[in-house]
Amino acid sequence: MSWLLVLPIILPMIAAVLGFILRGNLAAQRVVSLAAALGLLGLSIALMAAVWQDGILAAQMGNWPAPFGISLVADHLSAVMVLITAIVGLATVVYAFGDVGDKAVTYGFHPLLHALLCGVCGAFLTGDLFNLYVWFEVMLIASFALLVLGGRRAQLDGAVKYVALNLIATILFLGGIGLLYGLTGTLNMADLHIRLQEVENQGLVTVVAVMFIVAFGIKSAVFPLFFWLPASYHTPKVAVSAIFSGLLTKVGVYALIRCFTLIFTGDVGYTHEILLWIAGLTMVTGVLGAAAQNELRRILSFHIVSQIGYMILGLALYTPLGIVGAVFYLVHHIIVKANLFFVSGVVNRVGGSFELKRLGDLYRYHPLIAVLFFIPAFSLAGFPPLSGFWAKFVLVQASIEAEGYVIAAVALAVGLLTIYSMTKIWLNAFWKARPAEAGPPPAPLSGAQRWFLLGPIAALAVMTVTIGLFVEPFYQLAERSADELLNPQPYVAAVLGEDGLARMTSISLAGEEAELLETPE
Repeated sequence: MSWLLVLPIILPMIAAVLGFILRGNLAAQRVVSLAAALGLLGLSIALMAAVWQDGILAAQMGNWPAPFGISLVADHLSAVMVLITAIVGLATVVYAFGDVGDKAVTYGFHPLLHALLCGVCGAFLTGDLFNLYVWFEVMLIASFALLVLGGRRAQLDGAVKYVALNLIATILFLGGIGLLYGLTGTLNMADLHIRLQEVENQGLVTVVAVMFIVAFGIKSAVFPLFFWLPASYHTPKVAVSAIFSGLLTKVGVYALIRCFTLIFTGDVGYTHEILLWIAGLTMVTGVLGAAAQNELRRILSFHIVSQIGYMILGLALYTPLGIVGAVFYLVHHIIVKANLFFVSGVVNRVGGSFELKRLGDLYRYHPLIAVLFFIPAFSLAGFPPLSGFWAKFVLVQASIEAEGYVIAAVALAVGLLTIYSMTKIWLNAFWKARPAEAGPPPAPLSGAQRWFLLGPIAALAVMTVTIGLFVEPFYQLAERSADELLNPQPYVAAVLGEDGLARMTSISLAGEEAELLETPE
């Protein structure tokens, strides 16, 4: 089964190389891009099925035994993230056929897109921290190139802010990696889970954990480190904005969830309290920023920030139900947020602007687009029975069970303000009359454009409705993921073998004996 772990990384890499080789042949580039996206979807489905049936899969590259070699690992969380990546990647490729012109394709849009997918899949499947850093760098290079594709002034301005803050995150991440290696002599995640329990200076481990919170917090765009996101995500092609909004910050959230359930669990009372404050402030500042905007993609960009807070909330609660909510929210949000950016591009084409004050009457002239906006928009707001309702419901329930009544109230209030933002878009873009000063709208979508642009939007909307109406299998997937995250013994055994599990058990027993000796009679 090791090929199932390698091919989701190798296939996008091959597609990127072929795309650059075929730079002068636009049709061949598009064919390779579509074939690779379909292939990645098939591989990710096979990986998800294998993990669902057989449990955690692990492979050691070059036959070097863990923890000395490069480990690739897929548990339920990794597998579902690779699957969602493939779905959004395929949707972006098809959407790009109607959105990205020949000039951008010539400059390398499709190979850069697959290089980005390669980095994302690598980050989800890696089993050690240094290779996580490597895949973050692959993502950063590819995303920067996609961000400046076209060379407009606004793109360059947003790209400078994006890269500057992400380089700071990279430096912090690399510094934390160095300190961890100095403390333990390993960077394998499963091995770190064992060795960090043996470190005498747990205070230093907590300091390193805070460094990782800041580094991954920048990558995730949490408060107060999110300013790069709304400054950059509205500037590139819509297809680029969509895949960025769906995937990039979620890799940072995934890294936080992975590290703070598997590695940094020695001082949960301190680290996860920080994460709880970050979650609440991220939700509030993001939704208030969105409420103040009147440009469609800027509103959606601030809502990325706000919704990240919900995912961090589930991790911060550190309860089984909280982790279930975080995983469920991740899956729901990637689909919904990418879809909303796709819709924004169509609105711009048929309405002639991203500015709400220059839009109107879209419901009368384009009812299908109105429906396709309504589904992801009000799923984001948490309307039943759409997927966002269940995601928010689980997190609020988990907060109440953990006696976090204040944070539960914050989550509900932010949901109401999200409804306000989505209603503002609906009223201004779809319902009110088109202002006379905006001029006549552009020509309607042509036949080919209609299929390329609306097809992916409709497919993702169907997925959103399906998750909401048939929630049980998706909830079970989130439960399995949460169980593996909170009980890492199977993960350690899959990576390190029975010897690693025995070491882990002996350390746990030694800790219990020490507690018994310290307990007064």
